[in-house]
Amino acid sequence: MLNITALPLGIYQTNCYIFYEESSPKCCVVDPGGEPHQVEKFCQTRNLTVEAILLTHGHFDHVGAVKELAETYGCPVYIHEGDLTLPEKFTAGPLYYTNFYDEGDVLELAGLTIRVIHTPGHTEGSVCLIVDDAIISGDTLFARSCGRWDLPGGDGEKLKASLQRFKTMEGEYRIFPGHGKSTTLALEQEYNPYLKDKK
Repeated sequence: MLNITALPLGIYQTNCYIFYEESSPKCCVVDPGGEPHQVEKFCQTRNLTVEAILLTHGHFDHVGAVKELAETYGCPVYIHEGDLTLPEKFTAGPLYYTNFYDEGDVLELAGLTIRVIHTPGHTEGSVCLIVDDAIISGDTLFARSCGRWDLPGGDGEKLKASLQRFKTMEGEYRIFPGHGKSTTLALEQEYNPYLKDKK
């Protein structure tokens, strides 16, 4: 059974997600935006070891604790290559990573199968991660909203195209965004104005 825990971290309360299979001693961490001790504390209380860190994009509020956690656990860090072009003022210095992933990649980590979809718009390298019935959507899709596209690397037309994928996606999925509360694909398809046809 898949377990997903959200830890809102840092001054922007970015949702860091820790997910793991109930029977596994390993977990994956998505977007550790700060406060690495909070992630370590959670893992210690559940006797979990971090197998990998996965980034939905490279903005500073999503990557603040990456290097410290990667060094603590000796684990790889995945990011989309597109975000290497982000200005360092938006990444709080050089991005720390070890591996790239892209559209269609399938990762087998911590006893789970993770599918990567490339969803540019918020940043060029934004991705969403699909694990079982869960979509970790980063800053692409929020409950009743979507990510901004007016910062360097953002592109409104690309974001519209990425959101179109959610509009037409089939299946019963839970959605875990980079900020704010979780939601479901069905609710967003029905109520999110950014998934509606413009009159």
